[in-house]
Amino acid sequence: MNKIEVLLFDLGGVLIELSGVPTMLDWAGESSEEAIWQRWLSSATVRRFEAGECSPMEFALGMVGEFSLPVTAEEFIQAFTHWPKLPFSGAVELLSMLRSSYTVACLSNTNELHWNRFCEESDLMQQFHHSFPSHLTGMLKPDRTVFEHVTTELAIDPSKILFFDDNQLNVDGARAAGLRALKTIACDGVKTHLQAEGIFP
Repeated sequence: MNKIEVLLFDLGGVLIELSGVPTMLDWAGESSEEAIWQRWLSSATVRRFEAGECSPMEFALGMVGEFSLPVTAEEFIQAFTHWPKLPFSGAVELLSMLRSSYTVACLSNTNELHWNRFCEESDLMQQFHHSFPSHLTGMLKPDRTVFEHVTTELAIDPSKILFFDDNQLNVDGARAAGLRALKTIACDGVKTHLQAEGIFP
């Protein structure tokens, strides 16, 4: 097994706490988180916004229509902007420790509203050597192209990358592209996986 050289992190749900899933479940009338994530990740409206191809208002109008949400576009934007909360406790300190021994990077399906908050409201983003936000790269998980883009940019064999994501579809996409990938929930989940890999004491 190749030695891990790059630790690649999803943001929301792994390093940053998310609060929007219960709201979307209620608004969209879905019964499970898996169901809402399936719709979210396959949504043409979501993919356009997270690929940087439409404005926040276009995104909000599309979501209200596509998901038949019982709110206005303005109300959706107000709520959506604040769905990501602060980094999980210990996340910044963990990355600060890891970055001295590994290349630390993030790969996130995100957007201009959330990304600006990530960069302005905590020290988390300063810990990454490389960042791959979807709205700037124009590529989204779980598509194979985004994982190939990361390996090309980092000039590294994919088997030397350990990827953490809270969504199984993205984990499966990463594995199909040759990365080592683990479904991971919250910072405590990251630490548990790192300990199992012999990376975190």
